[in-house]
Amino acid sequence: MQVNTTKVKAPSKLLLGLEGGRAWLEYAATIATLPLLHSAPRGDGHSVVIFPGLAASELSTLTLRDYLARQGYAPHDWGLGTNLGPREGVLDGCLELVKKLRKNSGRKVSLIGWSLGGIYAREMAKAVSEDVRCVITLGTPFKGSPRATNAWRVYEMASGERVDSIDHEHFASPPPVPTTSIFSRTDGVVAWQCSVERETATTENIEVEASHIGLGAHPAVIYAIADRLAQPEGAWRKFDRGMGWRRMVYGGAQRDLRAGKSAFPTFAAAA
Repeated sequence: MQVNTTKVKAPSKLLLGLEGGRAWLEYAATIATLPLLHSAPRGDGHSVVIFPGLAASELSTLTLRDYLARQGYAPHDWGLGTNLGPREGVLDGCLELVKKLRKNSGRKVSLIGWSLGGIYAREMAKAVSEDVRCVITLGTPFKGSPRATNAWRVYEMASGERVDSIDHEHFASPPPVPTTSIFSRTDGVVAWQCSVERETATTENIEVEASHIGLGAHPAVIYAIADRLAQPEGAWRKFDRGMGWRRMVYGGAQRDLRAGKSAFPTFAAAA
């Protein structure tokens, strides 16, 4: 699937203003649906590294890491504190962690990145693809203009780097490993078009209805992550949206996306 990002603008101020309240509701929905979430396929014990978003720390990924541990994985935070952008030593530190986990376990590592953290995950997978099992990104703007977000000023202040200097075309190419982009058209921070991957045999998109800051604690996102991670190594298949309740949560959104329509007209119109 190709999405034109040439004239994409940042999400509306309305969507941005709704982010906080929606994120709390999404977290509450996760707590309420834990029995269903724990019915997701079990893990095989392999390591999973989770990279936080811009200006977020490992605390933001605690819910997801706790869930994955209970599902039978070995989740790890990125170990570098608050994400203030790719400052000196950050990417080297990420690379060292991935290689260390692969060496210690003897098994490939799965990478999950939330927003800016997804850029790290994708770049690590490009650098050491032989050590990476799969990549999952949550609302990551890997294509289009860096200004098509409501966080570009925060990025410039945190990183000391101007967004106009970023070679954003470089980040658009997918890693040479199975890659899943989870995104929301109602994202109030990142323009959803910037998170849509061109689908191939080893790349896919999963659309959910979620806020940006609630993506890592959203029940539909967490279930999809568990499903993706549980696939046997070397036997990756695309997410099946057509089974039972999944058709309601994921299927309708994907059909509308293929048709070029919004699955969520109220929020989309506001954007």
